[in-house]
Amino acid sequence: MQLNLKKPLAFFDLETTGVNVASDRIVEIAILKVFPDGHIEKRPDPALGKARLLINPGIPIPAETSAIHGIFDEDVKDAPTFEELSGKLFKFLFDCDLAGFNSNKFDVPILAEEFLRCGIDFSVEGRNLIDVQNIFHLMEQRTLKAGYKFYCKKDMENAHEAMADVEATHDVFMAQLEKYADTEIEDRDGNMIKPVANDMQHLHFTSQRHRNVDMLGRIIYNDKDEEIFNFGKHKGKTVKEVLKTEPGYYGWMLNGDFPLYTKKVLKDIKERLSYEQ
Repeated sequence: MQLNLKKPLAFFDLETTGVNVASDRIVEIAILKVFPDGHIEKRPDPALGKARLLINPGIPIPAETSAIHGIFDEDVKDAPTFEELSGKLFKFLFDCDLAGFNSNKFDVPILAEEFLRCGIDFSVEGRNLIDVQNIFHLMEQRTLKAGYKFYCKKDMENAHEAMADVEATHDVFMAQLEKYADTEIEDRDGNMIKPVANDMQHLHFTSQRHRNVDMLGRIIYNDKDEEIFNFGKHKGKTVKEVLKTEPGYYGWMLNGDFPLYTKKVLKDIKERLSYEQ
């Protein structure tokens, strides 16, 4: 199928130092530009070489972020900065609609932010923004009702009645265990694993998006098993580091609108750190 395009459509993806649009930086960008006649270009400028471009963010890449995308400070120390590439990138994307996966929420905003730091107004006005993830979630809904239909092959009755929802959840769970018992996937280290096994401790870890310290994931563990903040201005920093350099942050959180369990966890961490010292 050939895309019905009135202007080029640029599929792009970013790797960054983190997920804070205001403060994090791009460390890699890859672009695939589809033209109305169907031909494809993968690089902003032939002189830049590879289709994927490493970028020196000008700030350290946190270890927990490098563990996800595999790009370390050493990899980008001799790479050009975004500002050095900004002219060619802006020209390459100038006449394009934009497409990506979760791009409307993250990639487009952080790309525009990087351009603005260089004094370039990368406006999305007049551009079509195609988010493939949103289409995926729209068409393959992730509700209990949709899950029941997918796994159990029948329509769910009395949805949103508590017991009906509980029974459906149990049925979906049992169907998942059967469907995926022998299914292998590749983890972030390239190892093949069976993520769904009939073992509750194993499934506990499979079910977690982060290794939470508190219930809501305001504080999580990094790859070194250190507690780090997962929100706000100190996102990605260890609790130990923040309590040492900005002790008032502890009081702000205890007096703030945070869940009691989060406050309890923070108190426990502070008491443990005080004991260790």
